[in-house]
Amino acid sequence: MDARTKPLGAVTTSTAVFPRPTQEEAEAAVRTLLAWAGDDPTREGLLETPGRVTRAFGEFFAGYEQDPKAILSKTFREVGGYDDIVLVKDIPFSSHCEHHMVPFVGKAHIAYLPHDGVVGLSKLARLVEVFSRRLQTQENLTAQIIDAINEHLGPRGAAVMLEAEHMCMSMRGVRAHGASTITHRFTGVFAEDRVEQDRFFAMIDRR
Repeated sequence: MDARTKPLGAVTTSTAVFPRPTQEEAEAAVRTLLAWAGDDPTREGLLETPGRVTRAFGEFFAGYEQDPKAILSKTFREVGGYDDIVLVKDIPFSSHCEHHMVPFVGKAHIAYLPHDGVVGLSKLARLVEVFSRRLQTQENLTAQIIDAINEHLGPRGAAVMLEAEHMCMSMRGVRAHGASTITHRFTGVFAEDRVEQDRFFAMIDRR
């Protein structure tokens, strides 16, 4: 079995495990879509498109192969007694809408109140990337990020806010160019204390 036909492994969802199609099958599916769109998949400009598309999908959806627990597993306890808000804001991300498979692009703001150490700041950006590089809704992406922080860091509280423009709104349908969708979720101290919520919004300049 060569590299073009070797299965990439099983795909796991919350309800099922099923075999992943081979590279050859995936490229055939792209050729089918090209023909369905009204073009000729055998013309010169499209001959290599199926391979390019599947390689791009490998990048777009690399998050299925990544484990958020591994990213957040290493923490640092020597922080000089620091126990206030840790915030990383304006983390750029791009994801794909699970309804139309078109991009939505924006930025994430993440804050937490440490309980027993802190995690490397870059790990929060990597966490966003893990979940954004999957088929998503913005609401679910917000929940997955904060749930992973709570599960693997055990903070006294966490706050996550996402702002994004959805191409499924700006490129099709109502074509609402520039419309921004905002989602946020608070847990722990942030959920219980409005003052902490206000501090979060002030720190990301969203008063």
